[in-house]
Amino acid sequence: MATTVQVTFDAADPAALSRFWADALGYELDAPPAGFETWDAFLDARGVPGAERNRASAIHDPEGVGPRLFFHQVPEGKTAKNRVHLDLRKAPGVTDPAERMRLLEVECDRLVGLGATRLTRHEPVGLSLGFIVLRDPECNEFCLD
Repeated sequence: MATTVQVTFDAADPAALSRFWADALGYELDAPPAGFETWDAFLDARGVPGAERNRASAIHDPEGVGPRLFFHQVPEGKTAKNRVHLDLRKAPGVTDPAERMRLLEVECDRLVGLGATRLTRHEPVGLSLGFIVLRDPECNEFCLD
């Protein structure tokens, strides 16, 4: 049996970063635990002060296909390039280079509108079908592929 994977992000603002990635991926915020209508009700029951309520957030694929993403607050900022990154597959199976890059550009514009920063565009060459590199609102690199 395969091991289930969760991808964890260090974050300054877990709530905001989880909302960005939920919008980017079409994911949903995790629901509060059973028996609680809201996360605030759950955190009230646990005695968590208001100032500590943005320590973590999580999102999931509503279709249950993709991995859960977990965001937890850390005191330090990002200092170097990611050693692992997400590739958002927005043109799988599209073999026409011009159409593929057009589709990636449309998605890039949408993600920039959500708060991402565009870094570089890599044209189709050799084995590469082309891709675009971006950063999320907390400067984590990711690719449109």
